[in-house]
Amino acid sequence: MERMEEENGKLEETQPSPAGSICGFASLHHLLKASLQPHLYQEVSRLLLGLNCGRPLGNIALPESAKALSLKHGFDLQAYCFGADKEQLRESQIVRVGLIQNSIAIPTTAPFSEQRRSIFEKLKPIIDAAGASGVNILCLQEAWTMPFAFCTREKRWCEFAEPVDGESTQFLQDFAQKYNMVIVSPILERDVKHGETIWNTAVIIGNNGNIIGKHRKNHIPRVGDFNESTYYMEGNTGHPVFETAYGKIAINICYGRHHPLNWLAFGLNGAEIVFNPSATVGELSEPMWPIEARNAAIANSYFVASINRVGTEIFPNAFTSGDGKPQHADFGHFYGSSHISAPDASCTQSLSRYQDGLLISDMDLNLCRQLKDKWGFRMTARYEMYAELLERYIRSDFEPQVVSDPLLNKKPS
Repeated sequence: MERMEEENGKLEETQPSPAGSICGFASLHHLLKASLQPHLYQEVSRLLLGLNCGRPLGNIALPESAKALSLKHGFDLQAYCFGADKEQLRESQIVRVGLIQNSIAIPTTAPFSEQRRSIFEKLKPIIDAAGASGVNILCLQEAWTMPFAFCTREKRWCEFAEPVDGESTQFLQDFAQKYNMVIVSPILERDVKHGETIWNTAVIIGNNGNIIGKHRKNHIPRVGDFNESTYYMEGNTGHPVFETAYGKIAINICYGRHHPLNWLAFGLNGAEIVFNPSATVGELSEPMWPIEARNAAIANSYFVASINRVGTEIFPNAFTSGDGKPQHADFGHFYGSSHISAPDASCTQSLSRYQDGLLISDMDLNLCRQLKDKWGFRMTARYEMYAELLERYIRSDFEPQVVSDPLLNKKPS
């Protein structure tokens, strides 16, 4: 049941809970705020979200036009500010970042052209809200132009694949120019110059509407209904960092967040903000979701922006997961919960688990170097030792460095 707070602090059940909610609440933080007394909620938030430069994150005042778009089109709108200590020799490097999470717009049985067009129409007011709010860098969710149909193993969904300069890029280039905004657009790419091979790709569009470059997903899942290698394989672009007008950014697409060395490589190449556009469902990954990106931000001294789609997508034909369980027609619930993590272990609250949303955050990139100086993770790392182990590990004659207790297999006398 949906829960509403009464004057005495108790929760009153009023109407059925939205699908994907937590006991009727849009997020864990909404549930905690409604359930705890203010001083308890403040302390719990400190433990769950951390402190930025010793303080809870502040909110950003957004223009009324952005708020009006949020109300009219029913998307969650939240805005926070990460600070950094004031320096004497460097000016602040404040960048405003925006993340969009969304559900598909019409059923998966509709013609593909209508499905794509309806998503474009759905995102227009959210992008406009980002532009009106002065967002400098905007990132969309993984494969945002289509349903996440890779669970089905049906090859007809390959029709959504497009060249890097295809329809979705052209659609976003107009917004990039209009709002002087860098846009990260994760799509299903068709490489027309190399046998029309398909890739899971993020296109980086510059604030002048130009294409800065692309990055292809490094790690492809083969777990549960994530049958993505039926459609595309591991990427071949390495770990590029894109120097934009607003900072050095990288894109660690979805499953790559489970690989610590993938995060490390983007950091070694100088990333200040790493975006993690994703499509993941609750039963499989939700316990990991608030942990992995935050760990990466801490360990690599950069900001991490995590985006996940929302909703439950029903497909025309049932499929199985190869686990002996009955066939089904949906992937499960994509739980949204997009958020941003900082190198000082602080993070924003999450967007809704069931509602489209726009998360906006100011971040002072000076915080990255300040945390490198504070903790010395780069200075104290043993890269030469790790490199030597990895060099041995990839050889066929590798032997693990295991020291066994000589008494393990000794028979008692």
